[in-house]
Amino acid sequence: MKLSAQSNILIESAIREAVNQFTGDEEQTIVTDIHLLPKQDSGEFCIFNDDEEELAKVIIEEWIDNDTEDFYQNIERFLRSILNKLKEEGIFEHLTLLKPYSVVLVDEEKETITDLLLMDDDTMLVNDELLKGLDEELDDFLKKLLEN
Repeated sequence: MKLSAQSNILIESAIREAVNQFTGDEEQTIVTDIHLLPKQDSGEFCIFNDDEEELAKVIIEEWIDNDTEDFYQNIERFLRSILNKLKEEGIFEHLTLLKPYSVVLVDEEKETITDLLLMDDDTMLVNDELLKGLDEELDDFLKKLLEN
C-alpha cells in the first residue's frame, strides 16, 4: 500500500499531537500504552491512551474502503518506520510518561496486534525477523544440554 505525501504528513502530525499531550512540567503519568487504531473501512486513524481517551484523529483517504487482507501488516511496517523516525528526533525522550511504555497497533476491537515501539531505559524491542527460528535453536540447545 502506497500512501501519499499528504497522508504521511497527516499520520506523523497526529502522532506528534498525541505525544505532545504528555510534555511539560507535569507529574509523570502512568500510561502503559499509546494505542494506534487504523480503521480500514472509514479511513480513520485514531490515537488513544489506556483509558480510551482520544488523543488525536485524522482521516487517511487511501484507507477508506481498503479491502486488502494484509492491511494491518502494511500499516505496521509504515507506522514502525514513522515511529522510529520520530524516536530518532527525540520526541519520545522527555515525556511525562513513566517508562516503560509502548506504542501499539490495535484492531477495531482494540485488541493488540503488535508493539510498534517500546520506550524503556534498558529494554529493546527487537524485530520479529531477528527472532525467527529462536524456539528451534533453544529446543536444540536444551536437548543437547540434557543429553550430556
